[in-house]
Amino acid sequence: MTVLAGTLAVALAGIHVFAGRLRGLSGVPRSVWLSMAGGASVAYVFVHILPELHHRGAVLQRVGNRAFGSLEHHVYLVALLGFTFFYGVEQFARQSQESDEHSEVGGAKTKTKTGAGVFWIHIGSFTAYNALIGYLLVHRERPGVESLLLFATAMALHFVVNDFGLRDHHHEAYDRLGRWMLAVGVVAGWALGSATAVGELAVNTLFAFLAGSVVLNVIKEELPEDRDSRVWSFALGAGAYTAVLLAG
Repeated sequence: MTVLAGTLAVALAGIHVFAGRLRGLSGVPRSVWLSMAGGASVAYVFVHILPELHHRGAVLQRVGNRAFGSLEHHVYLVALLGFTFFYGVEQFARQSQESDEHSEVGGAKTKTKTGAGVFWIHIGSFTAYNALIGYLLVHRERPGVESLLLFATAMALHFVVNDFGLRDHHHEAYDRLGRWMLAVGVVAGWALGSATAVGELAVNTLFAFLAGSVVLNVIKEELPEDRDSRVWSFALGAGAYTAVLLAG
């Protein structure tokens, strides 16, 4: 299982390395495929991760182990923390980008790349995020090959969405360095997960943080007006992956 997880970690890393070569994902209106990938990623959170974590939290409570404390809202509070953290990171990057909009094309301001300091904070946060995903390839909320493949597929689609958004922020700096940092991050997370083990409560907490983060990182790409996103493609992606999850 560890070997399979490692293979999947390398495959996920390859998405960041090679996603820039995919044609037809950039431009306005937003690519149908990106919206579908985002919808599938969010479906995984709401249909698979959160219900499973809530169930496991209830089981831990019934055990009566006081070390776990009250877990009734634990999952959702940590998910909210993940959502809020990446909301702050995204706003930090967007405001920096907007403050540098000096050139105008056809009377409209054009976005510029972010500065070096913003780049390191933004990409550093996502490198840690990818390391978390790599770690959870080994330590999941539900064991088994099927669970691993469903998780890896959802994260692969999510990585495509993230890759597009980060390249839009950082331009050539992302292609030159950022994508490699993210690729290394997911493999490093898998290596750390292979060498260490944590308890069930810790795994639940990490997955909850990931859940909130995934929702924010998908929605932030779909909602801006200048994306001209297609609701139907997002819904189609969410519905299709929901069907896969419920059939599993």
